[in-house]
Amino acid sequence: MKIRIDYQATYEYDERVSLSPHIIRVFPRRDMFTRVIEQTFHCGGGASVQFQRDLHDNETAYCFFPTDAHRFEVTLDAVIEVTPRNPLDFLLDTHALTLPPVYSDAETALLAPHLMTAFATPLPAPLAPEPARPTVETLITMLRWMNDEIGYERRDEGAPLPPELLLDRRIGSCRDFMALLAEALRQNGVGARLVSGYLWEEPALTRRVADNAMHAWVEAYLPGAGWLALDPTNGVFCDHHAIPAAAGLTPEDIAPVSGTYYGERQIPSRLTTRLRISEAP
Repeated sequence: MKIRIDYQATYEYDERVSLSPHIIRVFPRRDMFTRVIEQTFHCGGGASVQFQRDLHDNETAYCFFPTDAHRFEVTLDAVIEVTPRNPLDFLLDTHALTLPPVYSDAETALLAPHLMTAFATPLPAPLAPEPARPTVETLITMLRWMNDEIGYERRDEGAPLPPELLLDRRIGSCRDFMALLAEALRQNGVGARLVSGYLWEEPALTRRVADNAMHAWVEAYLPGAGWLALDPTNGVFCDHHAIPAAAGLTPEDIAPVSGTYYGERQIPSRLTTRLRISEAP
């Protein structure tokens, strides 16, 4: 099936500003199940654009603004072909059948940053580490618990809430769900990275939370399965309806747009976003 992604983000300032270079991470990642047929990208404000791959192998646009501007706009129009896939179609290696998995020396060296934890307060029982728990069953339990116990709210801007605050509030955005699950996985000895991208749903099917929107989820590295995508906001293993654009270690690594303006005082600004995801003819 073919999917069209029409994304637009407009930044407006009350006066002309000098803009820093901006990094854009909105391009669908190609893999065996996702083929980019065509895409058109534009960054306004007189920007000069260089296309690069970052440290995490994400396709990015590096936008440099040679002159001051009142506004600039980022747009992406992409058509991709998606092959349906079963998210549970994998076989774990024997040393990953229970948590924590046993990584090889090479895996441990590469995954070291993705295993570092930063949350001091103990996690609730479904998320807290316990020895020798069945891997797949435990992941399902974690996802279901988060989906059942934490409510969803849309929040387009700002950093993820600290996990302890999310557990106290019991309501958050997909970024907050993402940060909590990544911390839980790491405390359980599982290498985890953060992912941003697109979530779409076929019109005839039940709508999911945050569908047809920029979304955030987690990938866990499990020997035998590789990087396994998990959506805690919807409580499911990700299938072909989750289309990644960027993966990284921190929320800053996966932000759709990163950048700022130069100045000695704060200048009022507005961000307007639009995202349309639909089946393409």
